[in-house]
Amino acid sequence: MNWEHEGKVYEDCAVFFKVDEEFGGLSNMASGFPLSVNGHKVWSSEALFQACHFPDHPDIQKEIIEQRSPMAAKMKARKDGRRNRCGRPDWYTISLDVLDWCLRVKLAQNFVPFYWLLELTGDRAIVERSHKDTFYGCKLADDGVLRGQNHLGRLLMRLREHARAHYHTDRDVLRRVEPLDIPNFKLLGEPITTIIAPSASQE
Repeated sequence: MNWEHEGKVYEDCAVFFKVDEEFGGLSNMASGFPLSVNGHKVWSSEALFQACHFPDHPDIQKEIIEQRSPMAAKMKARKDGRRNRCGRPDWYTISLDVLDWCLRVKLAQNFVPFYWLLELTGDRAIVERSHKDTFYGCKLADDGVLRGQNHLGRLLMRLREHARAHYHTDRDVLRRVEPLDIPNFKLLGEPITTIIAPSASQE
């Protein structure tokens, strides 16, 4: 499947659409990649991403990160218009930085499966296919070409290159994720601290 972006066509892309497909684990909606932030269990990168929307509402964050299903976590974030009423006002200026951070945490704490899933894509463009989202993903057009900004796929490609650059030389770089340098970066009322995944559990 091909992806067209800014007039350039990328052929034979590594596309993920459903979580049970070959590259489905790259999706934020994939289960099986649990995280730990400030000592708190978070069941998916989607839950972590959504929770970061509500730094001033630890009760909402707790409800989100307790969801084992990534889709359930997303729905909790959307419940009763929470994102508009309670979400951080600068979300749309920082959301891609937050997503990039969440993906790095996912790699650090699920190093073996997530690294090799990224490797499985080879040098192909990574593209999220979506029914309607053309910001994080792409929609399939009538001519069979995926079109959209594909920000999630582009962040994954950047992470893939970062992981390859350090895999054989300094894997500890990949296991350490610093908090974002943004105001009010909190989880459950506490500033998010540096994440260091123990190397013994990652080999």
